[in-house]
Amino acid sequence: MAHAHSHHHPHPHPGSQRRLLLSVLLNLLISVAEVIGGLLSGSLALISDAVHNLNDTASIAISYVARKLSHRAPSASKTFGYRRAEIIGAFANLITLVVIALFLIKEAVDRLLNPQPINAPVLLTVATIGLLANVFTAILLYRDARESLNVRSAFLHIVSDAVSSVAVILGGFTILFWDVYWVDPVVTIGIAVYIGYLSWKMLRQTTHILMEGTPENLDPRHIAADLRQMAHVRDVHHVHIWQLDEHHLAFEAHVVVDEADLPRMEQIKRALKQRLREQYGIGHVTLEFESHPCCEEASAPPCHDPLPARR
Repeated sequence: MAHAHSHHHPHPHPGSQRRLLLSVLLNLLISVAEVIGGLLSGSLALISDAVHNLNDTASIAISYVARKLSHRAPSASKTFGYRRAEIIGAFANLITLVVIALFLIKEAVDRLLNPQPINAPVLLTVATIGLLANVFTAILLYRDARESLNVRSAFLHIVSDAVSSVAVILGGFTILFWDVYWVDPVVTIGIAVYIGYLSWKMLRQTTHILMEGTPENLDPRHIAADLRQMAHVRDVHHVHIWQLDEHHLAFEAHVVVDEADLPRMEQIKRALKQRLREQYGIGHVTLEFESHPCCEEASAPPCHDPLPARR
């Protein structure tokens, strides 16, 4: 048997890391300001928003550390490097966001049952400053959020906090002009449900990657059938496709060729890797060549295990 293996390494993005670090510092300042403003105004909503913002700060810090780790070179103990660090960071961020959504619902219900007097002018001033800072932070992270699931989860934290600030501001105006205290907790519940929904969708994506699931846009049965049509390839089986991170796909399979074609194995290997790279965007490929299917050996699994349809 013979093996073929290829991969490439990621390149760091110092600009992205600087933007993440700046976002951490900015959000820390927002959180401190909102805690002080909440204590001065008596607004539980503003304090809750500060707690939310502190979690945002932690989530961006996780994103920053994960980005730094993801650019470390592979080692003997981490042969794939630290590419999964960003996915793990995203997973942690999203879990905390779900917890925060539940916390906001609880706090909103408490406010409905026990309304408290609030200093609306102080509330509005601090919440508006917080909103502007959130918008600026979201703009900082927007470009990187399109390219990284980890940064996208941090970006989602910031957007959700900006929306929370809008709800606090709306509640502040209703308190200032009409003394309607129940609007703020009702809006907060709606925001919390929306945050939970978005987080759940992204959690499914990150969990799928961590479970080494096949990328949603690829079908291993279709790819195996495609490779079987190539010259000198008798069969392709034991196909596995997974994601190292959001942008790096990995593929491994057994390739059966005639014994007479073994001398041209390198040529066949190059053709297969080129097809996988150009047609399916797979850059990390491991192929095991055989002159007879290994599944013919005693106690070996079948060559073509029937794969159920996607769930």
